[in-house]
Amino acid sequence: MQLDPLAIVTAFGLIFLAELPDKTMFASLAMGTRMRPLYVWFGTSTAFVVHVAIAVGAGSLLGLLPDWIVKLVSALLFAFGAFVLLRGGGGDDDEDTESKTVTGFWPVYSTAFMAVFISEWGDLTQITTANLAASNGTWSTAIGSAAALMSVSALALLAGRFIATKVPLKTVQRIGGLCMLGLAVWSVVEIFAG
Repeated sequence: MQLDPLAIVTAFGLIFLAELPDKTMFASLAMGTRMRPLYVWFGTSTAFVVHVAIAVGAGSLLGLLPDWIVKLVSALLFAFGAFVLLRGGGGDDDEDTESKTVTGFWPVYSTAFMAVFISEWGDLTQITTANLAASNGTWSTAIGSAAALMSVSALALLAGRFIATKVPLKTVQRIGGLCMLGLAVWSVVEIFAG
């Protein structure tokens, strides 16, 4: 197992920015107001790790293809991610409208796990993780992506109200979109340079 610090930082940065304005951040915030935050974090983190493993596995399969095809797929996926973030498509609603308080480790853990596990299928961060794993290495991408997702969940639980009132999510989306657009262009350049 070889770890690339730059790949870890790249995965962390991209996934962190892409996940900040995501509905799962708001779901974590909402669950944290009604349930014990540490239990919620354990549940969301476990679901994120499962999704990272699935995405990295898919990315590893992509890595078996010829290099130019991987770079082309990467460019297309990064361009798609940039499009999704830059178009600013609608607000993410608080999906947790239930007013009942859930207590106890296992009920809270299960609720948080299922909320994230179900909502993250085909999510931008899962697609980006698969893309990064295909080009930047499996373990480095997995570590960076999982750390970013778990950090966003912790941030939502600890300081979510502050972020929601002080930092415009449109700004975060635009920064993430521009980063992904830059990576799409870079991937295309690599096809012709290599």
